[in-house]
Amino acid sequence: MPTHYSGAPKEVLALDTYIKLTRVVNSLVSRLANNVSLENLTISQFGVLETLLHLGPLSQTVICGKLLKSGGNITLVIDNLEKNGFVRRQPDLHDRRISIVGLTPEGEALIRVVFPRVVQAILAEFEPLTVEEQAILGKLCKKLGKHENKLVE
Repeated sequence: MPTHYSGAPKEVLALDTYIKLTRVVNSLVSRLANNVSLENLTISQFGVLETLLHLGPLSQTVICGKLLKSGGNITLVIDNLEKNGFVRRQPDLHDRRISIVGLTPEGEALIRVVFPRVVQAILAEFEPLTVEEQAILGKLCKKLGKHENKLVE
């Protein structure tokens, strides 16, 4: 669905592109959440477990940065994962204000089952794109993500 805004061509193009990008991301996330057996994990819980699997124990602040989520959101996600026995918080040895979050054996076992399913689902989602198109899309997303916009007021 394109924008109904009738401004300058550059503005219309940017808005149309933004709408398409937002819709495709929401669509992909929705299909993954609904079509992959995540073993009752939310997408955010999956993200935390996957991050800890591949990077090892991390502070909540680092997890927030990796997943681009707010501190309050990640605290709730980690609280629920901890309640279910999938992660454990331990005080940082050098700074008592910081908790380090790590996988429990149960959490590691769960993510090792779920992660391959998600990989296969993502592979299927990207099937319409060639390898070259995927590489180009990845480069464009990285370029856009690293751009620091200086808002004009």
